[in-house]
Amino acid sequence: MTALEELETRVRKELGVRLFTVLAWAPERRALRRVHTSHPAEYPVGGEKTVEVAQGWLTTCIEGRKPFFGPDRVAVREVFADHELIESLGCGSIINVPVVEGGQVLGVLNILDAEGAYDEGSVAVAESLAPLAAPALRRGVR
Repeated sequence: MTALEELETRVRKELGVRLFTVLAWAPERRALRRVHTSHPAEYPVGGEKTVEVAQGWLTTCIEGRKPFFGPDRVAVREVFADHELIESLGCGSIINVPVVEGGQVLGVLNILDAEGAYDEGSVAVAESLAPLAAPALRRGVR
């Protein structure tokens, strides 16, 4: 089992999750590249997100190095262009946590479940798990 698969198992156990992905940050392109996914058919490894991510999200999660919490479908719809696919998977709540090491953003954990499944306490748990992705992202699982 890879480190990111082990992390997914921990997220499932400690938070619950329907959709889990890990994205590596490529600052030179201002792009996020998927390096792990629980749903390879819908969200394949290697897929990239650039312009479909709202600037406010980038400001919060990448530039501000702070988590983004969307507790309901309204919040998800406001930020993510792929909200219809997200909703089709039964997801309506999202936690995005930057993986930061040495002041640099290496990537982001995307943790999604049913609307109302998460709260601020869930965000804190997700933040505590994010550093577990750093070694894999540092090694260039890009």
